[in-house]
Amino acid sequence: MATYQGDLSGQGLHIGIVVARFNEFVTSHLLAGARDALLRHGVAEGDIDVAWVPGSFEVPWAARRLAASGRYDAIVCLGCLIRGATSHYDLIAAEAARGIGAVGQESGVPAIFGVVTAESIEQAIERAGTKQGNKGADAAVSAIEMANLSRALEGRGRRRRRPPAPPAGPPPTQ
Repeated sequence: MATYQGDLSGQGLHIGIVVARFNEFVTSHLLAGARDALLRHGVAEGDIDVAWVPGSFEVPWAARRLAASGRYDAIVCLGCLIRGATSHYDLIAAEAARGIGAVGQESGVPAIFGVVTAESIEQAIERAGTKQGNKGADAAVSAIEMANLSRALEGRGRRRRRPPAPPAGPPPTQ
């Protein structure tokens, strides 16, 4: 039985990042975290492209365009939604999640959900690099792993096999 697993080496990968401008005081930190994580894992600076969109609702559209270009091994999707007094937050969060998931399913290019959904400004800031880590960095690392898994499943990368089972029968005598 073969076991497939993506590794965390970014060497040779081309990564697209889509980032929402709305709540830029948070998304700029998500982007910085994503870029830092990609570089630390070996993705070359020139192999990272960033597309800015107005808000999280537009993220899936740009992600779909990047995936369709054939230039990227994975797409990192970053945004920030903060709950308000109306149902707008719920609608945008659901559509962003659905749209980002559809990009990955339809294109075959991993599209990673890095949209922070928060109940308050404080909670959003915590997820962009303070108490809760940086969700942009987390999404970038997931993108590397999924890109490498995709390559392995397509036969273009490393495939890890389980070690062979010991031979059947009685144990050797000493």
